[in-house]
Amino acid sequence: MADNVTSLFRSTAAHSPSMAALAREGGDGTGPVDFCIPCNPYFPTPAMMDTMASRLKDIITYYPSSADTITAELCNLLQLPPQAVAMGNGSTELITWIDHLLVRESLAIPVPTFGRWTDQPMETGKRVDMFPLQESSGFALDLAQYAEFIRTRGTRVAVICNPNNPDGGFLHKHALVQFMDAMADLDLIVIDESFLEFADAEQEPSVVQEAMIRPNVIVLRSLGKNFGLHGIRFGYMVANPSLAGRVRSMLPKWNLNAFAEYVVFMLKEHGAEYAQSLHQVRRDRLDMASQLSALPGLTVYPSQGNFLFVRLPVGAEGTVVRDRMLTEHRILVRECGNKIGSSSRFLRLVVRPQVDVRRLVSGLEQVLYGTRRGAAVPELAQGTSYSSGTAAVDRLVGQTNGAGMQDLAAMAVGGGGMGGGVGMPMPVAQPMAVAAAAPMGVAASMGTASSMGAGMPMPAQMPAPAPMPAPAPAPAPMPMPTPPPAPAPFAPPSGPTPVGVPARGGLTAAQVRGMTAPAPGAPQELSQAPATGWPNAQSWPNAAGMGQTG
Repeated sequence: MADNVTSLFRSTAAHSPSMAALAREGGDGTGPVDFCIPCNPYFPTPAMMDTMASRLKDIITYYPSSADTITAELCNLLQLPPQAVAMGNGSTELITWIDHLLVRESLAIPVPTFGRWTDQPMETGKRVDMFPLQESSGFALDLAQYAEFIRTRGTRVAVICNPNNPDGGFLHKHALVQFMDAMADLDLIVIDESFLEFADAEQEPSVVQEAMIRPNVIVLRSLGKNFGLHGIRFGYMVANPSLAGRVRSMLPKWNLNAFAEYVVFMLKEHGAEYAQSLHQVRRDRLDMASQLSALPGLTVYPSQGNFLFVRLPVGAEGTVVRDRMLTEHRILVRECGNKIGSSSRFLRLVVRPQVDVRRLVSGLEQVLYGTRRGAAVPELAQGTSYSSGTAAVDRLVGQTNGAGMQDLAAMAVGGGGMGGGVGMPMPVAQPMAVAAAAPMGVAASMGTASSMGAGMPMPAQMPAPAPMPAPAPAPAPMPMPTPPPAPAPFAPPSGPTPVGVPARGGLTAAQVRGMTAPAPGAPQELSQAPATGWPNAQSWPNAAGMGQTG
């Protein structure tokens, strides 16, 4: 595995190789201990796995039921109205359709966060306004500052992940409700609750019930993360029937597979085991945070997810730590250098049972400190710039000022640079360098370094007797003023750009039309859903999808 680990990370379009790829390279067909992919290690139970294994032939042989049938069973379990729910082939499928159908011009998202919330809208030509979470405040999201940022930028869609990925930051329900009230005029507010069931800071933290009675709110939930079954690919969204129906109408009839159907239908018999699994993950999180905090120089941030966000000691480089943990200790960790708003000094470590955590801590001690604690692993002189899809988007965001580009997805996967770059390496965006008091500057600060490309004439300098030869013009020691970038020339449009289609020259539809109003013929507002008539939570899981545990 040692000879191939670097090529594995370079060849994948995701942030890490799949477990199947790592198992193939391992030689014995088994993968490493996984501290990278956030899932529930205690559910399904071994008995449930045995039951599924005994039905494997039937599950993979026959068509599943329709998505409507599977959704109806899930709603019966969660005590939710089927009209307000849409199930997807993983939450990523739902994010994709939310972007295509409901994000017209611009989307705001705090960073660092789940990569699809930044990458997906940029790939379809939308402007992405990234609000930088400050390391100095523990990556906590200040909703008042976020709201002010949205108003200043004129953003039409706001996204909040609660808890946030990768740091596990948590927002209380009352604060989110106040935010939704203040932003009631936006086109859409998305609350991504993919990891909320692992939280224990509040008894009923979900805003699912609020989403069903508001005209512009969607709550996103993940079943794969909660149930420890990422490979099955299933998740769901909750909104008022008008919004949920728009997304549901675009989904394929068989977008859910037979494994997803089998798991959903067996859940009603295993509520107690599921609740116990959540309780155990929460206890393991406390124990794991305590053990990691004892490592010198390692910072562990508070988390309400099933993962911990940690900052490595000074001098440690994340890709080096990741590669050595994998090759020397067969432990896979998530290095966060390719997350916008993060850097290679940060790792996201999934909560696992104590026996695995002891192995993790032992491996980190050897990699970070050698035979003794206190001497961190030296940083590579050149670094290891792996060109994954997310990393390429991170580099490109500085050139696009947060706006989308045509063919961005293909460029990102290929690791390509901007046209006309004359061979110069792309500057890495530094979104975290923005001062907390001026979040508006995040987009501008990302793109200034690249504007002084090769061949740009330098201002004339006054002749002076220089003591050293100057064969070629060199940048002055003081910062050069950078003129504001001029928009790329394009032919006048013959008509408005259709919703969800990138405009000419990488401009958004709003920039082409010179307005942010809905496109001609588009709905002017979302229809209000009835506020009554839905059942309350009466059984496990309740309508918020939360297990009742201590």
